[in-house]
Amino acid sequence: MPVGTAATVKAMMPESVRATGADILLGNTYHLMLRPGAERIARLGGLHKFMNWSRPILTDSGGFQVMSLADLREMSEKGVTFKSHIDGSRHDLSPERSMEIQKLLGSDIVMAFDECTPFPANQAEARKSMELSMRWAERSKDAFGDRPGYALFGIQQGSVYPDQRAESASALTDIGFDGYAVGGLAVGEGQKSMFDVLEYAPDMLPFKKPRYLMGVGKPDDIVGAVKRGIDMMDCVLPSRSGRTGQVFTRRGVINIKNARHQNDPRPLDDGCTCPSCCNYSRAYLHHVFKAQEMISSMLLTWHNLHYFQELMTDMRSAISENKFGEFERNFYNYREDGDIKKL
Repeated sequence: MPVGTAATVKAMMPESVRATGADILLGNTYHLMLRPGAERIARLGGLHKFMNWSRPILTDSGGFQVMSLADLREMSEKGVTFKSHIDGSRHDLSPERSMEIQKLLGSDIVMAFDECTPFPANQAEARKSMELSMRWAERSKDAFGDRPGYALFGIQQGSVYPDQRAESASALTDIGFDGYAVGGLAVGEGQKSMFDVLEYAPDMLPFKKPRYLMGVGKPDDIVGAVKRGIDMMDCVLPSRSGRTGQVFTRRGVINIKNARHQNDPRPLDDGCTCPSCCNYSRAYLHHVFKAQEMISSMLLTWHNLHYFQELMTDMRSAISENKFGEFERNFYNYREDGDIKKL
């Protein structure tokens, strides 16, 4: 899922995002509640109309952003009181308020309010956080109510501790959700630790419900997560990297700002069908990036989003044909065989 934090995927028009193959976008409860405000968006017809996106939207609960505020928050059983990073104003966010905000936005997939357990956390810290999140999950479900056509996802916590992950999964399953996220990962633990948790955590969740890994990630993170049972992912990486000159290709990563590209007539990836690769050379893209032209962010982001959607499409095809192992081998072999130094 491309990330539209503030009701926009940066450097992209909605129709351009859709053209990459994206079916669903992610919006951010924390940022939208602060600016322009959930009530204002509701008065203007809801988030779909507001941002001109007619397909599904998932909104996170705000828990991760509040966790990142650290010294600017006060947490209790009721919820979190925090200071806005924009103007210092004080706001309250609870399971009930998070559900209200996401309803006002008109989100198709709503995330339960949780505390995203930071890393590292010892067992006692992780348990306290996990148990609080499970109590908040139940309150989120009650506040969400009966809304046919909309979905509510619970979020598994427990850090890197299998017994806590199991307890969390059991509690969420008892409450009952339309989908489940594996939370508390991609928060600094590193790929190996993340994969270690994914070896068992998704299998603790209901098999016939979607399983969502939030904030992931790089292409090899995605392939490894899908291999271990993850169905859904989001990340700012494709668009953020596009704005900083980092480009993802089948053979590896290109830094378009490097001087080696200034006379290169090749496309970013000669096997790619995105508008950037079909119409522009590396030399041009290097030039507009160095000149700080807006079209640089637009073209590089478009390519990255196209690449990520194509990667997901290829994995879906491989899974449906029972050839994921072959896909995985080709994915890594192709990158290793590529002449990375000349990218």
